[in-house]
Amino acid sequence: MSHIQANMAGSVWKILVDIGEQVAEGQDVVILESMKMEIPIGAEENGVIKRINVNEGDFVNEGDVLVEYE
Repeated sequence: MSHIQANMAGSVWKILVDIGEQVAEGQDVVILESMKMEIPIGAEENGVIKRINVNEGDFVNEGDVLVEYE
């Protein structure tokens, strides 16, 4: 199982995928908001979303696991 981590602290502005959805390497899955900037977070490899660990509006820290996929 692979996972996507937050690369900085911020708020989850938008979740772009659903559980069971196929994602491609580089595809944006979550958009974080930090210091009034939107930061897209992408998948590092192809896979299927198995778990979403955050909700829109949640605050996350750098390194928090946002999404798990395989």
